[in-house]
Amino acid sequence: MDFEVVEQVARLDGWLGEGGVVVLSGAGLSTDSGIPDYRGPSGSARRNTPMTYQTFTGDPVARRRYWARSHLGWRTIGRAAPNDGHRAVARWQERGLLHGLITQNVDGLHQAAGARDVVELHGNLARITCLDCGGLSGRADLEHRLTAANPDFSAVASAVNADGDVELDDAELDGFAVVDCLSCGGTLKPDVVYFGETVPADRVSRAFELVAGARTLLVLGSSLTVMSGRRFVLRAVKQGVRVAIVNRGVTRGEPYADLLIDAPLGVVLPNLARETETYRLLRQ
Repeated sequence: MDFEVVEQVARLDGWLGEGGVVVLSGAGLSTDSGIPDYRGPSGSARRNTPMTYQTFTGDPVARRRYWARSHLGWRTIGRAAPNDGHRAVARWQERGLLHGLITQNVDGLHQAAGARDVVELHGNLARITCLDCGGLSGRADLEHRLTAANPDFSAVASAVNADGDVELDDAELDGFAVVDCLSCGGTLKPDVVYFGETVPADRVSRAFELVAGARTLLVLGSSLTVMSGRRFVLRAVKQGVRVAIVNRGVTRGEPYADLLIDAPLGVVLPNLARETETYRLLRQ
């Protein structure tokens, strides 16, 4: 880290040591786990547009394409392991420094690292919901069923997206069979919020409550391009909660940030975890 970043990390470390921190994490936190984010450091969207709720529910052909691609993508998402950033956040929570943890990610890696009471704004790819009966089931069970229904499916993904979708030529999707709900025969969907779908009100309300009770809102790995995450920064500013952002590259939160660190999370967060422990020992 250069000297400016070292100074910024030291300042953030002091805020973290005071406690009362609410973390809002985005896709950039999971890139070191092998899951790409939606945007590169330039802030430009990657080539593939994420699936929309309207397309998934209204177009059976598009839904079949999605499940074929997602079936491949789960091989990456399902095997991903928490990185040093996820583990650092879990340690902060264990030490009582966090007031809350909100994530825009759907990979479940915060929980895999040991974090608790995570507000998953956009859901979790490891859960499957039925759009007809509302039943929930595990992704592992669905993957076994999809594999059995498509024994000759041998396509290879060229790239995986943050939502578990992949880039795949349409020619490789021919003949892919989608399975239905075992309880009612209804349409299955990952228990995640697609573009064009509304985040459940109880999750938004809980996130606003956490922000209102925070000393610091710490944004990790989010460009804050969409209002789904940026609204919590705007609420923090309105309520006098200071805002710190650690993100690689462009972020739309810059005008609202009291502290902005443009540096790799895999470098900054483990250093924060170590510095915070030293800080706490010196205060005892």
